[in-house]
Amino acid sequence: MADKLRNVALVAHGGAGKTSLAEAMLFKAGVTTRQGRVEEGNTVMDYEPEELKRQTSISTSFGPAPWKKHTITIIDTPGDQNFFTDTKLCMQAADAAVVVVDAVDGVKVQTEKAFEFAADFNQSVLIYLNKMDRERADFERAFEDVKQSFESPKPVIIQLPIGKESDFKGVVDLVSMKAYIYDASGKVNVSDIPADMQEEAAAEREKLIENVAEADDTLIEKYLEGETLSDDEIKSTLRKGVVSRTFAPVLCGSATKNIGVDLLMDFVINCLPSPLDTSPRKGINPAGGGEVERNPDSTAPFSAFVFKTVADPYAGRLSIFRVVSGSLGGDGTFYNATKEVRERYNQLLSIAGKEQKPVNEAGPGSILAVAKLKETTTGDTLCAENAKVKFETAGPIATLITFALQPKSKGDEDKILSSLNRLLEEDPGLKIERNAETKEILLSGSGQVHIEATIEKLKRKFNVEVLLKPPKVPYRETIKKKVRVQGRHKKQTGGHGQFGDCWIQLEPLPRGQGFEFVDAVVGGVIPRQYIPAVEKGIIESCQRGVLAGFPCVDFRVTLDDGSYHAVDSSEMAFKIAGSLAFKKASEQANPVLLEPIMKVQITAPDEFMGDIMGDLNGRRGRVLGMESAGKYQVINAEVPMAEFLTYAPDLRSMTGGRGIFTMEFTRYDEVPAQLAEKLLAEIRNKKEE
Repeated sequence: MADKLRNVALVAHGGAGKTSLAEAMLFKAGVTTRQGRVEEGNTVMDYEPEELKRQTSISTSFGPAPWKKHTITIIDTPGDQNFFTDTKLCMQAADAAVVVVDAVDGVKVQTEKAFEFAADFNQSVLIYLNKMDRERADFERAFEDVKQSFESPKPVIIQLPIGKESDFKGVVDLVSMKAYIYDASGKVNVSDIPADMQEEAAAEREKLIENVAEADDTLIEKYLEGETLSDDEIKSTLRKGVVSRTFAPVLCGSATKNIGVDLLMDFVINCLPSPLDTSPRKGINPAGGGEVERNPDSTAPFSAFVFKTVADPYAGRLSIFRVVSGSLGGDGTFYNATKEVRERYNQLLSIAGKEQKPVNEAGPGSILAVAKLKETTTGDTLCAENAKVKFETAGPIATLITFALQPKSKGDEDKILSSLNRLLEEDPGLKIERNAETKEILLSGSGQVHIEATIEKLKRKFNVEVLLKPPKVPYRETIKKKVRVQGRHKKQTGGHGQFGDCWIQLEPLPRGQGFEFVDAVVGGVIPRQYIPAVEKGIIESCQRGVLAGFPCVDFRVTLDDGSYHAVDSSEMAFKIAGSLAFKKASEQANPVLLEPIMKVQITAPDEFMGDIMGDLNGRRGRVLGMESAGKYQVINAEVPMAEFLTYAPDLRSMTGGRGIFTMEFTRYDEVPAQLAEKLLAEIRNKKEE
C-alpha cells in the first residue's frame, strides 16, 4: 500500500556516515542480523570492489526496511563529488531527503548541493546530526552551521543530545518530553528528562511549539491566546509542516552506536511524506504534445521513469525505476515513450544491496527493477501504451576532467568504445567521444577518482585495460597580417597537362568568425566551374596550418584573379592551385598559435581564497570577479585549457575536498609568444621522434 511506503534518500558530503546510518536502519528493522561497518568492508549497501577499496560509496544502493507496518525504502547515495551525478539522478526517486550532517565537521559543500537538489525536486527534508559520540562533536555548533547553511525549509530542533562526545548516550525528544537512553548494545530505556536538562528542554520545546504553530493558522491563534497545545496537535501539525517544506526537523544520534536510529525511523514513518502526499507529476503527451498529469493513484494508467541502470556483463542490463501512477503485474509489457518502443519484462525485482528478489506487483511509489530491457536506458519514461506520457527527468552534472585513453593491447579501440558505452548506461555522469582531430578516445568525468574507478570497472567487468594520458590540447592557428599571393600549379606529363592559376588575398577576421570565401573574379579569367575547386583546396589546406599542423581559423580569402588553359585546366588543377596559394599566404601573413580559453567558476570556503587566487595566477588565469554564496566564495575566472587539465585533484588537495568548480569553453586566444615558441619546439621534437 502506497500510504505505508516511505522513499527516503540519505544524502550528504562524503564521510558524514550515510552508509553507516543505512546499515543501522537495516539492522534495527531486522533485515540484517549484524550491523555492517564501512571500515570492515561488510556492509549491505557498499559491495562493489571499487567501493570496498576506497571505503566510500561510488554508486547508489537500495534497501527496503520494514518498520512498524510500514516499509522504508532507503536510498543510500554517494557523497563524493566524483559520483554526485548518481546522487542527483537517484534523489528523483525519493519523496524526502534525510540530510546527514557530521556533528564534528558540520555542513560541507556536497551537503549543500544535495539540499539544493531536494529543493529542485520539491522534497521534504529531515536533518540528522550524526557522530554525536565522536571527539569534538558539538550539537550547538553543528545546529548553528545548519541554520546558516539552510534557510528554507527552516531547521527546527526536535531532539537534544544527552551527554557529549564519548559520554553521548541518548536523546531528549521535545515532542513526547521523554529521555531515550541507550546501552552499549543499542537497547533503549525510556525515562524522564534528566534534572540538569529540564530547563533547557522546556525552553527548546517552547521554541518548537512556536515554530510548529506557524504551519497552521488555527494553532497559531491558540498559541497566541496562551492555550496549551496537545501532543497530537503538535505531531499532526509537525507532519503538515514537514510535508509542505515549511520546516526541516533536526534530529541527532550515532549511527555506529545505534543511538537514536529507531527514533529517526519512527519520525520517517510519522512525519515524512508517503507517495500519496506528493504532487501529481507533470508530463507531456508524446502524441499530441499537450501537458498530462499523473496522480499517485493505483487505478490511474501505469507510468514510471527509469532513474538508474546497472550494467552487468553476465546478467545484462538492470533498469531501476519508480512507479508514478497505476500498477504492474509480475510480468508483461509496457511502452517506452522516450524511445517509442514496446518492451517486454519477465520479472519484477526488489533490490536490497546486491541482492534481487522477485515481487508480484508494484503500485505508486514502488522502486523496483527489471532485467534485460532491449532499448530502455536512464531517463526514459515507461507507461501504458493506451495512455502515453513522457516525463522530464534530471540530467547529469557537467563533467570536470578529461583523459585520453590508450589501449594496452593493440587493436582494442573498438572494444574500449563498446565497453565504455555499456558503462555509460550505468553512469550518465561520464562522457565519451572520439576526437577526429587528435585521433584520441576521450573519457570525461567529475574528477580523477571518477575516471580511475571507471577504468577499474572496465577491467573487472569487460577485461579491457587502458592507460590514462592527459588529452592533447586542440590548439588552432590564425594569421595577423593581410597578404596577396599567387597559387600556380602547372604540370606537363605527355598528353593532357595540368594547369591552374589563382591570385588570393588572405586577411584576418575577428576571433570566432571562422572562414569566409569571397569570389571577386571578373571578366572570366577563371571559369565559373573552377571557382568552387579553389575554395575546396583552401578548406582542405587550412585543416593543417603551417606552424604546427593545427586547423587555421578566423580568416577571409578573396579570390580576385588568375588564368586558365583551355585544354589543361581542370577542377583538380585549380584545387591544388588554391591549396598552394593558401600555404604560401599563411607563411607570409604572420601565423600565430591560438589556445582554448575556459570559463571557470570555483566555489570554496573563504579561508582557501588566497591559495586558489595564487594558484590561478600561476596557471595564467584571469579573475573576472568574486561573490559570496552563504559561507562560500565564488570566483569567476578565465583560464587557458592547457593549464587546467589537472585542476580537479589540485583543487581537492588545496581545499581538503571542500572546493568545487565548473568549466566550459568560451573562446580561443593567442598563445603568448614565449610559450608558443616552447610549444612549437616540443611539437617539432615529437614529430621527429
